[in-house]
Amino acid sequence: MSRHYITTAIDYPNAAPHMGHVLEKVLADVMARWHRLSEHDVRFQIGTDEHGIKIQQTADKEKVTPRELVDRNVPLFQELYAKLGVSFDHFIRTTDQREHWPTVTELWKRLEKAGMLEKRTYTGLYCSGCERFLTKKDLVDGNCDIHQRPPEEVKEENWFFLLSKETEWLKELLKKNYKIIPSQRAAETLALLDQGLEDVSFSRPKSSLSWGIPVPGDENQVMYVWCDALTNYISGLGYFTDHEQKKYWDDATVTHVIGKDIARFHALIWPAMLKHAGVRTPDKLLIHGFLTSEGQKMSKSLGNVVKPEEVLAHFKGNPDPLRFYLCHEIPVGNDGDFSWKRIDEVYDSKLRNQLGNMLNRVLVMLNKEGVPLTIVAREGDNENIALAWKNYSASMEAFEIHAAIQGITTNIDCMNANFNTAEPWKLKGEERIAVLSTFAEALRHTALTLLPFMPNAVYKMSKQLNVPYAEKMFEKDFVITNEMKKWGGVKEWKTVGVPEILFAPLDK
Repeated sequence: MSRHYITTAIDYPNAAPHMGHVLEKVLADVMARWHRLSEHDVRFQIGTDEHGIKIQQTADKEKVTPRELVDRNVPLFQELYAKLGVSFDHFIRTTDQREHWPTVTELWKRLEKAGMLEKRTYTGLYCSGCERFLTKKDLVDGNCDIHQRPPEEVKEENWFFLLSKETEWLKELLKKNYKIIPSQRAAETLALLDQGLEDVSFSRPKSSLSWGIPVPGDENQVMYVWCDALTNYISGLGYFTDHEQKKYWDDATVTHVIGKDIARFHALIWPAMLKHAGVRTPDKLLIHGFLTSEGQKMSKSLGNVVKPEEVLAHFKGNPDPLRFYLCHEIPVGNDGDFSWKRIDEVYDSKLRNQLGNMLNRVLVMLNKEGVPLTIVAREGDNENIALAWKNYSASMEAFEIHAAIQGITTNIDCMNANFNTAEPWKLKGEERIAVLSTFAEALRHTALTLLPFMPNAVYKMSKQLNVPYAEKMFEKDFVITNEMKKWGGVKEWKTVGVPEILFAPLDK
């Protein structure tokens, strides 16, 4: 059995979650669900990054303690992901002193023992938004390119991780063993290596940052974000403790799903840390782009920030239209746009008018007949369905989510066109039942392929089709078997259920 460990970036809870968080978690969830459906052993971890200067500053502004701030905000993330159907297996918090801190502390000690940490006085440009020091080549017109404001000049004594030593090793790693997806993101990262690497600040004085994990053996220093946050991927597995779950790292395909703004840290700093801590490097780094709103960067000042809760409320709490939209509209690795107009168009055209209407037409006519299904493979049916599953599986395995879902919607469009051409309402008797049964079987396969993307809608769809395995589809151990992928493969399926509206018209 194949084993997969899938993680996302841990979220910064200095404010409520936004659409960028949703894009990343849905992408990772689709992959986790796909691997489970393929009978792979999956561990899917998400969490929150709760230390740092932004948390400390926000807490001071709101006149609460940092602990009170994160304890208030973290549930907002957990509740949102539950509403979105994000099927994570573990949620880690970096303030968890029992789970997270022991691994981080031991990792620091290992890096120090390996001679990879050095204490020095440093003067640099610090961006509190990025929680990192910038170089002049990182700036655009004197500003941080991401936060559009000038960094602060800071002089202080810090511990540094000697990343500059690892340039050649990282070049070999990224070319051979640590795959960055998509390929253009890999090219960007290799270009950074060609520019040369600088050592990385790994701590800050307690006088500047008190909210964090203490540096072992140096009471005046607090660990900086990268040693603390990146380590969550192995602290969640109990590394360097008496309860390690090494099978999800050493004997699994390890995939990190993260945004392009933190790509360099995951591609360069993290593997170098693992090397000197005696832990193998991950296998894949899946990098997604940013999400804009109506073609512009989301900004409070522009008033175009889209709140995930508003999108869920727009669809009566149903997360599937949003999940479908993000996967259908945004190729993995590219920047994407959220548009209220476009999400309504996609919902009406792809989901309500094409998929929902197709299901309703077939079930209404079959219910009028009141006789068992007669699913018989016509010439080419077996070969066509095998090819469709092969192409779909290949796209999913290659993280080409956009291609996989576009292939499904193309098939649904063809199904509608073929239904109109077949004109089953003009047929009678066995011929009519055979034609309608063919479309019911095509819908069964469509539902299975859509399961990683829209679990709620697919469950309702399969219940209406009355397939025998419908009730099991919400279970994490549900597997799409080889028999299910065959034309007419579910021999015990004989009757359909009662049609109901799958996608209701939107309120205007």
